[in-house]
Amino acid sequence: MLDRIDSSAADRITALVSQILAKRSIDRPVGRYEDLTESGLSSLDMVNLMLAVEGEFDLKIPDQDMTPSNFRSVARIEALVGTLTPNA
Repeated sequence: MLDRIDSSAADRITALVSQILAKRSIDRPVGRYEDLTESGLSSLDMVNLMLAVEGEFDLKIPDQDMTPSNFRSVARIEALVGTLTPNA
Protein backbone atom coordinates (compact mmCIF):
# COMPACT_ATOMS: atom_id res chain seq x y z
CA MET A 1 0.00 0.00 0.00
CA LEU A 2 1.07 3.54 -0.59
CA ASP A 3 1.85 5.94 2.25
CA ARG A 4 -1.59 6.86 3.57
CA ILE A 5 -0.41 9.77 5.71
CA ASP A 6 1.40 11.91 3.16
CA SER A 7 -0.70 11.24 0.06
CA SER A 8 -4.12 12.50 -0.95
CA ALA A 9 -6.66 10.07 -2.37
CA ALA A 10 -6.05 11.48 -5.87
CA ASP A 11 -2.29 10.95 -5.51
CA ARG A 12 -2.82 7.39 -4.32
CA ILE A 13 -5.19 6.60 -7.20
CA THR A 14 -2.83 8.20 -9.71
CA ALA A 15 -0.01 6.04 -8.37
CA LEU A 16 -2.15 2.91 -8.81
CA VAL A 17 -2.97 3.90 -12.40
CA SER A 18 0.71 4.58 -13.10
CA GLN A 19 1.67 1.16 -11.73
CA ILE A 20 -0.83 -0.57 -14.00
CA LEU A 21 0.32 1.46 -17.02
CA ALA A 22 3.97 0.67 -16.20
CA LYS A 23 3.16 -3.06 -16.39
CA ARG A 24 2.10 -2.40 -19.98
CA SER A 25 5.32 -0.42 -20.64
CA ILE A 26 3.41 2.86 -20.75
CA ASP A 27 5.33 5.58 -18.96
CA ARG A 28 3.39 8.83 -19.04
CA PRO A 29 1.72 11.15 -16.56
CA VAL A 30 -2.02 10.78 -16.10
CA GLY A 31 -4.11 13.88 -15.48
CA ARG A 32 -6.76 13.92 -12.81
CA TYR A 33 -9.60 14.39 -15.31
CA GLU A 34 -8.08 12.42 -18.20
CA ASP A 35 -10.05 9.48 -19.59
CA LEU A 36 -8.19 6.41 -18.34
CA THR A 37 -9.00 4.28 -21.38
CA GLU A 38 -7.47 6.98 -23.57
CA SER A 39 -4.43 6.87 -21.27
CA GLY A 40 -3.90 3.25 -22.25
CA LEU A 41 -5.85 1.18 -19.73
CA SER A 42 -7.60 -1.86 -21.19
CA SER A 43 -10.83 -3.34 -19.83
CA LEU A 44 -8.78 -5.95 -17.93
CA ASP A 45 -6.62 -3.14 -16.53
CA MET A 46 -9.79 -1.43 -15.32
CA VAL A 47 -10.80 -4.56 -13.41
CA ASN A 48 -7.33 -4.69 -11.87
CA LEU A 49 -7.65 -1.00 -10.99
CA MET A 50 -10.97 -1.63 -9.23
CA LEU A 51 -9.33 -4.38 -7.16
CA ALA A 52 -6.29 -2.20 -6.46
CA VAL A 53 -8.50 0.67 -5.27
CA GLU A 54 -10.36 -1.69 -2.93
CA GLY A 55 -7.05 -2.89 -1.50
CA GLU A 56 -5.45 0.55 -1.28
CA PHE A 57 -8.39 2.12 0.55
CA ASP A 58 -9.43 -1.03 2.46
CA LEU A 59 -12.99 -0.95 1.16
CA LYS A 60 -15.46 -2.99 -0.85
CA ILE A 61 -16.94 -1.26 -3.86
CA PRO A 62 -20.61 -2.23 -4.13
CA ASP A 63 -21.52 -4.01 -7.36
CA GLN A 64 -23.83 -1.17 -8.42
CA ASP A 65 -20.89 1.25 -8.20
CA MET A 66 -18.57 -0.84 -10.39
CA THR A 67 -19.49 1.05 -13.52
CA PRO A 68 -17.33 2.39 -16.34
CA SER A 69 -18.41 5.94 -15.50
CA ASN A 70 -17.13 5.65 -11.92
CA PHE A 71 -13.71 4.55 -13.25
CA ARG A 72 -13.43 6.94 -16.19
CA SER A 73 -10.85 9.21 -14.51
CA VAL A 74 -8.82 9.64 -11.34
CA ALA A 75 -11.28 12.36 -10.26
CA ARG A 76 -14.28 10.04 -10.67
CA ILE A 77 -12.56 7.27 -8.70
CA GLU A 78 -11.62 9.78 -6.01
CA ALA A 79 -15.27 10.87 -5.75
CA LEU A 80 -16.38 7.25 -5.43
CA VAL A 81 -13.80 6.54 -2.74
CA GLY A 82 -14.93 9.68 -0.95
CA THR A 83 -18.51 8.41 -0.79
CA LEU A 84 -17.36 5.03 0.55
CA THR A 85 -14.79 6.21 3.10
CA PRO A 86 -15.32 9.34 5.17
CA ASN A 87 -11.57 9.90 5.74
CA ALA A 88 -10.26 9.30 2.21
